[in-house]
Amino acid sequence: MKASHAILACGALLLPTVALAAGGELGQAVRQPTNWTAIGMFVLFVIGTLYITKWAASKTKSAAAFYTGGGGITGFQNGLAIAGDFMSAASFLGISAAVYANGYDGLIYSIGFLVGWPVITFLMAERLRNLGRFTFADVAAYRFKQGPVRAFAASGTLVVVAFYLIAQMVGAGQLIKLLFGLEYWIAVVIVGGLMMVYVLFGGMTATTWVQIIKACLLLGGASFMAFMVLAQFHFSPEALFAKAVEVHAKQDSIMGPGNFIKDPISAISFGIALMFGTAGLPHILMRFFTVPNAKEARKSVFWATTWIGYFYILTFIIGFGAIVLVGTNPSFQDASGKLQGGVNMAAVHLASAVGGNVFLGFISAVAFATILAVVAGLTLAGASAVSHDLYATVFKKGKASSTVELRVSRITTVILGLVAVVLGIVFEKQNIAFMVSLAFAVAASANFPVLFMSVLWKGCTTRGATVGGFLGLLTAVVLTILSQAVWVDVFHFKDAPFPYTSPALFSMTAGFLGIWLFSITDKSKRALLDQAGFEAQQLRSETGIGAVEAAGH
Repeated sequence: MKASHAILACGALLLPTVALAAGGELGQAVRQPTNWTAIGMFVLFVIGTLYITKWAASKTKSAAAFYTGGGGITGFQNGLAIAGDFMSAASFLGISAAVYANGYDGLIYSIGFLVGWPVITFLMAERLRNLGRFTFADVAAYRFKQGPVRAFAASGTLVVVAFYLIAQMVGAGQLIKLLFGLEYWIAVVIVGGLMMVYVLFGGMTATTWVQIIKACLLLGGASFMAFMVLAQFHFSPEALFAKAVEVHAKQDSIMGPGNFIKDPISAISFGIALMFGTAGLPHILMRFFTVPNAKEARKSVFWATTWIGYFYILTFIIGFGAIVLVGTNPSFQDASGKLQGGVNMAAVHLASAVGGNVFLGFISAVAFATILAVVAGLTLAGASAVSHDLYATVFKKGKASSTVELRVSRITTVILGLVAVVLGIVFEKQNIAFMVSLAFAVAASANFPVLFMSVLWKGCTTRGATVGGFLGLLTAVVLTILSQAVWVDVFHFKDAPFPYTSPALFSMTAGFLGIWLFSITDKSKRALLDQAGFEAQQLRSETGIGAVEAAGH
């Protein structure tokens, strides 16, 4: 697959989690000489985080502690942890690779991700904290019949988590195969094993602190790279851009839009997926239940937006720096003149160019740690969906004890870890960009509409939320399968029935219309109860009265 095509496939993707395997380049990554510096730094990170997990395990005795860290995380800490979830290997390597290949157009990722945050800040953060307990299903099902809505919410969560996990495992395996010189399957098993340890013993407390440490390391590493790039141009971005235009293959167009997504409908649909998918990602939404009150939830979003915005500015500088310092250096190219490891390795090669082998080792270890931390957060979200939403609430009707619920969650964690390892190995040579695009499309098309309408529309009913949610979920899945990323690139059919990059414009519309239509046509007694409960829900979501007691903190 051509590099530009790989990045475009990545485009349907990008969320903040995976990555690297957006194209075929990493699928054929060959083993490199073992980088002992990178391995040494990675081992130090693992030892440090395992110690944190041991400390967190002593505090994780209840379901509340396991799912939400007992609600004792501060807004600043939680903001860093949310930023850690977002500043994934996909963001670090994927966005800088998009800028490296297409110039200005790479900004669509940064802007798309950031524009989603005001939605969370002003519409979601405080309401989530006031209404929820452990998962976003607590909020979506607050005034509805618990069984159907929680079954849908758990389904949406597990679909998002499954595709993210597979993509992360493949990304981790390919990155380590390329940089550390380890066999692919060994890297996948290492990630799966460590992830299970973090979640099994430390729960949300350990996962949060792993994210915070990783976020600080990544922010520090990216800041150093951007500083070293700008230092070579006397800290003049204009001089950097001018040099990039001079040396780039697409000289005439890299400072303008249009290289990346060609048609307007794909651009709008892709933007919608990035914006509203953010507000529907279960592992992000869970983080608002880790803080003690709504004020800290709002502070979390403020700090997360600050760090994420700063980081995305850095990736833009890193991408243009790679054009100038990596693209023109033959030592980073293979025999055919292409970048070693594909365009997704542009930022990694830039680390070598500006900081030598030691800094290369540091960035390699941080990139791997990034995947590890995101995988832990995803696994926790999946485990909570099964144990809290399905087992405790749907199957046991809310009568399961905290101890039993915790045991089910830990069993689910092991199963999810084993499934992720097996599928990561099975999908080694597969183009997995469509899995990530599906995860974001599902989040925007299923989770977000149900969450939005259940909290803000009095007329929403159990039937509307359940049928509309499943409609958005199925539409996103079907249209993604019929798109170029799957129909042509995976199944090798000649033409894709669905011609656009992302299904979100259509599937999110289907989700909202389904919720509206099946709610207004619902004349059942249950619908009357659903609507009657809106005022009590609104009072609690706006004021937080009753939230502290219900959250179990």
